[in-house]
Amino acid sequence: MCPRLSYLMSERVSLARHSRLHDQGERLAERRRRRRRRILKAFTVIVFILVTAAVYVLNQNRVRITRVEIFGGDTSLASTAQAAMQGRYFGIIPRNSIFFIPDDTIRSDILTAHPDIAAISIFRNGLTGLSIRVTNRAPIARWCGIAPPADGAAHGCYTFDAGGIIFPAATTTEFINSFTLYAPLVGETLEPLRATIAHAEKIPGIFDFARELSTFGSPVTRVVIRSDEVDSYLESGTRLTYVLGHEKSVFDALASAKSFLNLADGSLDYVDLRFDGKVYLKKR
Repeated sequence: MCPRLSYLMSERVSLARHSRLHDQGERLAERRRRRRRRILKAFTVIVFILVTAAVYVLNQNRVRITRVEIFGGDTSLASTAQAAMQGRYFGIIPRNSIFFIPDDTIRSDILTAHPDIAAISIFRNGLTGLSIRVTNRAPIARWCGIAPPADGAAHGCYTFDAGGIIFPAATTTEFINSFTLYAPLVGETLEPLRATIAHAEKIPGIFDFARELSTFGSPVTRVVIRSDEVDSYLESGTRLTYVLGHEKSVFDALASAKSFLNLADGSLDYVDLRFDGKVYLKKR
């Protein structure tokens, strides 16, 4: 056979084989694409069924909050919590679902409406109940402004807790300390509610000292914090002035001078204790 003819026949066989392999590859790729599409469709259907079932279950009354119990606070707080759970997420999931309770919103709404509450704990009670435990602020004393008025009377007073946070005083409030406090607030604010009293961390020491002063025969009626100084006004009319934070050394100085210092009879106008180890006084 002619070599050229043999070569041409070989090329034709090679091309035919390549064509068959190409067709087989195309069919295999198409089958794979169809299989992937079927899998994707099946997955989509399964997800749709699961989501639909989940939405159906979440909308059932047996997994939605129908009762709210309040512990340690006014039962009217339950209505605030119920209001916070109204509506739906994305228009589908109810906000009162036991699985999607808006804890932060409930807590924020109650604290905003009731500044006398210090903290709130929220617990699920079964599948349809919610328990809210309230911790109220402990009233330490009354805060009556930045400085005492000229007439010496207390006006527009509020209550504050151990952290120096101000909240409204109820008419039946019983205070740990009977005297009033005048002190600046932290930051620039015109609304004292929820504001913090300056030097709040030092108030316990100031008040301990004020209570100890009653051992000299006259209780304290009001305390005034001015910058880094403190004025303690006694029922006798005497004013004691000292440097903030020096309560212990001041009490020791008073104790050492007790034999010739009468704080109970009103004979002294003021006692200046701002200088270490020294007691300066002015008689009336």
